[in-house]
Amino acid sequence: MVEVIDEGLLEGSGVPLVGSELSLEDAMAAARKRYKWMPLCAVEEWIILDAIVTDDERAKITAVGCQPMFMFAHKVVDDEQRRFEPGHWVRSSMGTAFNDGFLFETRNSVYVLLGPGHRKSATIKEIFSLF
Repeated sequence: MVEVIDEGLLEGSGVPLVGSELSLEDAMAAARKRYKWMPLCAVEEWIILDAIVTDDERAKITAVGCQPMFMFAHKVVDDEQRRFEPGHWVRSSMGTAFNDGFLFETRNSVYVLLGPGHRKSATIKEIFSLF
């Protein structure tokens, strides 16, 4: 497994969030009701990273249907399409929505956020350094 080095970005302060308190099966079923055709990926130990952008950059991002936010998880629990191995980490592409406190949507996936996590701001450079 790849070790993520930037502990300052991924650990510590941030706004605590709850995520889903449902079982894996129930959380995935709830996500499937809302997102009939999107691939689902359940994760734990997650953080939503709000990208620090200028007003002009924000306008360009929202014009293409995205929001300046990303999701990083230390632990993949289940990925329907088996793109990510259980136990490994994942960083999403730019998000399009964050719904019901546990569904982080991108253009091509929905991440089901299980258990506690947090949210904080970061620069694009910091976010893209997570590889």
